[in-house]
Amino acid sequence: MSKTEQYERGLQIRKDVVGAEYVQRAYDKAGDFGKDFQDLVTEFCWGGSWGRDALTKRDRSLLNLAIIGTLGRSAEFSLHVRGALRNGVTTDEIRDTLIHLSIYSGIPAGVEAFRIAQEVLAEWNADKTQSEPQKG
Repeated sequence: MSKTEQYERGLQIRKDVVGAEYVQRAYDKAGDFGKDFQDLVTEFCWGGSWGRDALTKRDRSLLNLAIIGTLGRSAEFSLHVRGALRNGVTTDEIRDTLIHLSIYSGIPAGVEAFRIAQEVLAEWNADKTQSEPQKG
């Protein structure tokens, strides 16, 4: 796969997982200084890693929650909780992943991951409720 194909595949996957609006904001905030970095993230993280076929997007989302939660990267963790939900991960699966993270990475990492996940889930559920058609 050429770099351009890998970049384009990565860009589509990135938009699918974290949302096109988020990707556009990331590029906009990066400006000229950070554009090369955003291109690198898109091509290699999203195209080169997420673009592989052995794991599903759902599998990769669960892995990211455990890894990013362990690292304590709050903003990225929040983003990837939303991505996991977009990829069909259930609330129960998120909970079990965070319990697993807590045991293997430490309770403080788990406390922070649960706190952030609860915030994201509350926002996600509120947004979902507001977008559902009213019955009556």
